[in-house]
Amino acid sequence: MAYYHTLGSIPPKRHTIHEKPEGGLYYEQLFGTEGFHGVSSLLYHTHRPTMVSHIGEAIDLRPQAAVDKNIHSRMLQGFNAKPTADLLDARTTVLFNNDVQIDVAAPQKGIDGYFFKNADSDEVLFIHQGSGVLRSMFGELRFEYADYIVIPRGTIYQIAFDGPDNRLFVVESHSPVITPKRYRNEFGQMLEHSPFCERDLRLPTYMAPKDERGEFLLKIKKEGVLHHVTYSSHPFDVVGWDGYCYPYIFSALNFEPITGRVHQPPPVHQTFEGHNFVICTFAPRMYDYHPKSIPAPYNHSNIDSDEVLYYVDGDFMSRNHVEKGFISLHPGGIPHGPHPGAYERSIGQKETMELAVMVDTFRPLKVTQAALDMEYGTYWNSWNE
Repeated sequence: MAYYHTLGSIPPKRHTIHEKPEGGLYYEQLFGTEGFHGVSSLLYHTHRPTMVSHIGEAIDLRPQAAVDKNIHSRMLQGFNAKPTADLLDARTTVLFNNDVQIDVAAPQKGIDGYFFKNADSDEVLFIHQGSGVLRSMFGELRFEYADYIVIPRGTIYQIAFDGPDNRLFVVESHSPVITPKRYRNEFGQMLEHSPFCERDLRLPTYMAPKDERGEFLLKIKKEGVLHHVTYSSHPFDVVGWDGYCYPYIFSALNFEPITGRVHQPPPVHQTFEGHNFVICTFAPRMYDYHPKSIPAPYNHSNIDSDEVLYYVDGDFMSRNHVEKGFISLHPGGIPHGPHPGAYERSIGQKETMELAVMVDTFRPLKVTQAALDMEYGTYWNSWNE
């Protein structure tokens, strides 16, 4: 979501002197994710943000495919992800391709004692369970249940959870994550037909800068490898910034569903997009109101995309057995639809309280061994029941 925001102390004109009260200069940094073309922000540091004192180990995090060419519809039990203290260690990749990586995580703690930067990908962290605060060079963001935290690549951040029982669904995008273009006018403003608007977004709040020198470990993910780099100044020494590129939060509970007399297709639920994929929110909503409508989704062919649905909460009318944290994968090439009996059972129903996150990719997804270890039954033949 790109619109102007500013916090803290900045000079009246960019690329000009910004003096410290005690003398000396603050150091300007241009932060953007597409060179000098895409959205960007200007940050003002107490110390030079370039002072590397040590480069340590590198750990290969690139996911490996257990199933490279998949035609099976699958159901994964995402809550089978093992609770792990550290957030980075807890992130378990289940599906991936060259555009996107999908993880689940059950962190007991956040990112503490070091800082993290994903130099490969924008990140979307969906908070299924837990609450806490994300701190970055842009300030603080409080988060809670059903929040999407959108973090531009290159953002240095830490996360602190309020308690140990946390569940996350994570999408890493190798392209910028943006709101759908059809929701915005040529100036970037959200249009009247959009299912959410700027008022629904939570932006960073001011955090006092950390004027500290010492040894500060930054773990940087680049080309799938986690590099350990030590800096001589605190990454959160920013006294002010302004621009269009920063982390923000959108709550799935603020999504306003678009409904109709007959069943509406999945694009009406779209919330974000990147190159070759979209993210949709299935929020509580009224069902179709034609007197002969069938609220259950009609069978449809996945020819051009793989469909991933992460089940968050509520009663999922289209399946007979779905639990929180389940992840369905419907691969391209074969049709899928509601479970036997669900089509007929939906007739006459007026509303649904379900909450789910969908990721549609336009390149096939590869399946990891961790995903296979979470697989629930033989989902691919469940339509014969």
